[in-house]
Amino acid sequence: MIGGIITDSTDRYAPNFLRFVPNDEKHNAMHHAYTYLVHEHDLRLVALAALVCCLASLTAISLLRHAQNALGSAQGVWLWITALTTGSGIWATHFIAMLAYAPTLSSGYSLILTGASLFIAIVLTRVGLAVSIATDRYAPWLGGTVIGCGIAVMHYVGVAAYKVPGHIDWTLWPILISIILGLGLSAAALRVGLSNSSTRSTIQGALLLTAAICGLHFTSMLAATIVSDPQEHLPPLAISPQKLATFVSIGAFTILLLAIGGLTLSIRDRQAKREFERMRGLTNAAFEGLMVCKDDVIVTANLSLATLFGIEEHALIGKRAFEILSNDITRRLKDEPNLPFESEVRIVGGKKAIPVEVISRQIELPDGQYTAIAVRDLRARKSAEQDIHFLAHHDLLTGLANRATFNAELDRLVTLHRSGGKFSKQHLAVLCLDLDRFKEINDIFGHATGDELLQTFARCAKATLREGQMLARLGGDEFAILAPGLSDPEHAGRIAKNVLTALATELNDNSLVKGLASTSIGISIFPTDGEDRAALMNHADAALYCAKAEGRATYRFYKPTMGDEVRNRRLIEHELRYAISNNEFSLVFQPQVRTTDQKLTGFEALLRWDSTTRGLVSPALFIPIAEECGVILQIGEWVLRQACSEATTWPGDLTVAVNVSAIQLHNPGFAQLVRDVLLETGLPAQQLELEITETALIRDLERALSSLRKLKELGVHIAMDDFGTGYSSLSNLRSFPFDKIKIDASLVHSVDKSEQAAAIVRAVLGLGRGLNLPVLAEGVETVDEFDFLNKEACDEIQGYYIGKPLPINQQSHMMDELSHMMTTETSEAEISALKQASS
Repeated sequence: MIGGIITDSTDRYAPNFLRFVPNDEKHNAMHHAYTYLVHEHDLRLVALAALVCCLASLTAISLLRHAQNALGSAQGVWLWITALTTGSGIWATHFIAMLAYAPTLSSGYSLILTGASLFIAIVLTRVGLAVSIATDRYAPWLGGTVIGCGIAVMHYVGVAAYKVPGHIDWTLWPILISIILGLGLSAAALRVGLSNSSTRSTIQGALLLTAAICGLHFTSMLAATIVSDPQEHLPPLAISPQKLATFVSIGAFTILLLAIGGLTLSIRDRQAKREFERMRGLTNAAFEGLMVCKDDVIVTANLSLATLFGIEEHALIGKRAFEILSNDITRRLKDEPNLPFESEVRIVGGKKAIPVEVISRQIELPDGQYTAIAVRDLRARKSAEQDIHFLAHHDLLTGLANRATFNAELDRLVTLHRSGGKFSKQHLAVLCLDLDRFKEINDIFGHATGDELLQTFARCAKATLREGQMLARLGGDEFAILAPGLSDPEHAGRIAKNVLTALATELNDNSLVKGLASTSIGISIFPTDGEDRAALMNHADAALYCAKAEGRATYRFYKPTMGDEVRNRRLIEHELRYAISNNEFSLVFQPQVRTTDQKLTGFEALLRWDSTTRGLVSPALFIPIAEECGVILQIGEWVLRQACSEATTWPGDLTVAVNVSAIQLHNPGFAQLVRDVLLETGLPAQQLELEITETALIRDLERALSSLRKLKELGVHIAMDDFGTGYSSLSNLRSFPFDKIKIDASLVHSVDKSEQAAAIVRAVLGLGRGLNLPVLAEGVETVDEFDFLNKEACDEIQGYYIGKPLPINQQSHMMDELSHMMTTETSEAEISALKQASS
């Protein structure tokens, strides 16, 4: 046994740390193990062995974590340092425990086996540590088992190094128990110690490893019995316990230093980890993709970068930066740090490179210098830039080129045609297009319908063009077409016809705007009609206005005489917008009388415009222009208010008749406007008569019927104006709630000269009697016309025969002379004089 008193060859000694046991007491050796340990060993050394084991185990777990986080060759270095610490600790624990017993029996230690045990402890520990930090989930268990094997082999080789005058007998079952105990606790120690980075896991892992080392040592020594033999002698090269104590002390001191170093590294790692986690939190909060590299190896990456490249965050760790970016990008990052630049990268599964902006910067962390690389995804910005570029050159609603793009292209084509080349002796056509009644459609049906109409027009017109020809939206309902390289100017007319036909075909199926929407086109030709953009556009615009004036839904080529007409028309538009505020409008009233007794029944209000620059302007000139530019709504409201206000001063129940345009009738708020005016002026609703033409009805039958019914609910009278011209549909008289029919003056003027006209008037009068609707004849100028109408039982008449349109303050004189006019035949000359005075 280890220590004891040598007697004879049959004397035996109990297990390690026990006293000498004679042969006849061999069976009591196990029983006295604890007694011998307490009473025959230096407990201070036993405690030192336990302390060294704890320090070695704690250092092993701390250093192993540090090795686990290291990268590349640094990881291998730290694994060797950890293996040296752990192996030395296992070895030192074993031999300090061996030295704890101070026997009287001479003993020594084999130099070779003692050194071999240290070597075995370090190497097998190194293998086990490397296995334990592999990525496999069972790696800590397997690595701990390998370390347990190293502890067992080291221990039994160390016991074999112990030399006494005699030999050692072994019992099998304690050996098996010690090996199982060492392997199991070692495997559990690494599994627990590497489960997470908490201090608790570190301590638990260290305690388990300490239990593995000490447990295997003390359990295995229960299997050993030393048999003394006086004939045996110590080997001459055996190391004395005193010298071994010196070596072990050095080893223990080394372990202590390494433990202090491991603790320092652990503290620094925790600080670095806290800093790392803080930095990681900041990087994950960033929209840009960020990676932090150490020697070009990615040590961390944020979620934005992983999302950008379609790779999991953990999969990025350990990759080289050029594997994610490219060699060119990483090279430029090294050459130009702190300077952002744009490039392209390819993502996982992506067929197309994506634009990015990249920048690198050196950062200092507690454990060294790192390179932070920011990768900003530029797809959104590039898309926004494309959108901005598109919006700067195109119309958002229709997708067509805008005015700026059109002007630039027109200037370019003018230069090309002027310089000759392939466009020599060829013509450039500029077509200006305008949607007819677009303002009216917007007011009646709303802006959504107007926008849809613009998109429909853009689609139809663009489909008719050939390659090289451009359609642009200049603003509102204004469009333009560029047609370069025409061999004959008449080809521009074909383009215009194609556009007109395409739009008419498309809108023929749209019941909402059918009959309302169309387009007018004006055409100018380079170089005949102008040699620069301004001239070509002005002349095409002039031709467009002439097309509108001549009936719309057509096209016209520019002629030199058109310029003055267009300028004059535009001036009228401008002046009309300020005519109300300048008090240039006024009303005149023409009397309406009952035919049978010539009693005055009311007046028709007629608008007059006395322009400060033009003088009196004919309603036939300015009313269509007002309707086209949309001013008719404001003018119509002014007329309605003035007429109703004036009628409230009239005696009796005289009515006032006011003409209503189609735009007013189809305006959704017209009925409410009439109601408000009646309330404001106090005029009874039955004294207001609104005159509607059939043209206003047919544009939108449903909307017109709805508006008329609302007016009828107010008690307002509705008259069909100009009956006998235009459509004169009998179904309209049945469908709409009219209160009166007005025969157009063109028919009345011919009743005494044309049998056909007389027959038509008789038919209308008969129709009125059949429908129980009173009929009023307009434009009665002669006694013959009056006699005819009186004979045919026409209900009311209006015209110069009765009285001309005059301001209301002049109608009192006319009323005094009314009876004289009715009994005295008025000559043609007098009627003509009245007309001239009225105008």
